[in-house]
Formats: sequence, structure tokens, C-alpha cells
Amino acid sequence: MLTAIRVLILVCVLAGQSAWSQAYEYRLEYSREGSESPKTVIGFLQSHRVAEDETLLDIARDYGLGYNEMEILYPDLDPWIPKTGLELTIPTRWVLPRTGHFGVVINLPELRLYRFFPKAGVVKTYPIGIGDINWETPLGVYRVVERRVKPTWRVPLSIQKEVGKKTVPPGPENPLGSHWLGLSTPGYGIHGTNFPWGVGRLVSHGCIRLYPEHIVRFFEETPVGTPVEIVYEPVKFGIDKFELYMEVHPDPYGRIDNLRDWTIERLRRLELVQCLLMDEVDEALRRRDGVPVVVGIVKRGVGSEQQNRRRMPAASR
Repeated sequence: MLTAIRVLILVCVLAGQSAWSQAYEYRLEYSREGSESPKTVIGFLQSHRVAEDETLLDIARDYGLGYNEMEILYPDLDPWIPKTGLELTIPTRWVLPRTGHFGVVINLPELRLYRFFPKAGVVKTYPIGIGDINWETPLGVYRVVERRVKPTWRVPLSIQKEVGKKTVPPGPENPLGSHWLGLSTPGYGIHGTNFPWGVGRLVSHGCIRLYPEHIVRFFEETPVGTPVEIVYEPVKFGIDKFELYMEVHPDPYGRIDNLRDWTIERLRRLELVQCLLMDEVDEALRRRDGVPVVVGIVKRGVGSEQQNRRRMPAASR
């Protein structure tokens, strides 16, 4: 009976999905007989041949990526005129953030949002734009407290002089785009945008922006009361088929003095140090390109999310 219910939930989640809203199955613990490891690495790498007049921004959006995900993988490539015919790796594979795996999880260093459906055992993921330097998106656990279609932007007093208005009505000039989900921390929310090329960048005054085509789907699947956890994990670790994966991103807000020391301490807490190939760890830290790579092999029972996962704390009011 439970399996039938799970299948029904999965069908509902997958209904109407497109390439940019795919739901991925995940698993937080070993199978009962220990033959299958947790699966906390989702998606798969793809390839793309650059077409004439295509930019990296076009390619990123077509594959449901933010601009940052292509930029850190190809730092020396001109984003506006990549060579026609060039074969590119598309980084559509991700390690899940190490969180409570409830509701919405936003990882600021990778500029990416994860929408978990625990009963179905699936997760969706979307690229985002976040707060600029000096307007950092706040960490914490919140909840969705309001939802609005075609929102009016009530400009915060702190930036009214910069904007030159107190309110901006719905329409092409409104930076909130077509949908708004307000959070329980006043003044912050998740919304669309009238500037899609800002997704994958530090562009906002602290809010979280989604592509126009993504916010519509996300709005439909995120009711009032949904928990939203905002974390800061430039380095993530996951397991798939008994292989230990590591995914490294830049530190956009400059919060970590020594990323290697921070990483090793994190591995010690997770009891994964004995699984490591340190040369691979150091190479991943050097590249910081956002692509999950194998850095070790885990034994059965090691690194189980059942034992190590963090409970979702209470949402801030």
C-alpha cells in the first residue's frame, strides 16, 4: 500500500515536468541488506555543441543552469562569443546539500535551490540569483508566509532613493517578475525576475530570484507554510554507488578563511576522512568548478544520512 501511495505521489510530482524541472530520486540511507548505498548525488553530466550566435548565458538557461555554473567551469571562455562548434560539458549533476532535506533548501555559494518531496523521495532543483555584496541573502530557517501572482513591489525605504519610486506595479519594469513568495523574515522572498540574466549572479538586495519559466512551476509546488532553509556550503559531499563525491564552489561572500581546513574539519565530523583520496580532494579544491568528482570509496554503513543527517530546526518567525 505504501509503495502504491509513493508511486502516486511521484506521478503527481513528475506531471508536466520539462527538462528544467526534472524530479530526481534520492535515498538517505543504505538498503536494509546493505547492497545499495545512499544516493545523494543527482542528475547527470551532458554535452552541448555551441551553435552559431549562441552565448554561454543562452546555453545555461536552456539547460536550467545559472550563468555562474558555466562561468566557473569555463573561466577562460568568452561568454558572449564562444567558438561555434565547441563541445561543452553541461554540469547538470549535483551533490545534495547536507540538511534536513525538507521543503526548500537554498545553498548560497552554488546559487541553487532544492525543492524536496520526502514522501515521494524526489527533489527538484533550480538556479537562482542572490543578494549582492553588502546585501547578502540571510542564512537561517524560515517559512513561506504569503504567495502573490502579479505582485506590486513595495520598495523598501532603504533603497527608495536609489529606485526613485515607492511602489512598482506589475509589468515588465517590476523586478519581482510574475510571482512572489514572501518569507517569515520581513522584506525577503523568493520571486521571478524581469532580468533573467541575473540568475546565477549576485544581483539582488537579498531576495532570491528564479528564471521566469521556473518561478511559475516553483510557485505551484510551494504552498504557504513550506519551510525554507538557507545554508552556506561551498563544499558538499555525497554518496552514490558506494563512491564518495565532492563538489566545490567559490566562496562568494568571503566567509571562509581557509577552505581546505574547513573541508577537512567537515569530513572529520562526518567520519569520512578514512575514505579519502587526498590528491583528488586537493585537485577539487583547486578547480572549484562546481562539478561533482569522486574523491574516495565508502564502506557499507559509513556516511549514512540516517545517522548523520541534521534535523530541520524550527522556522524563524
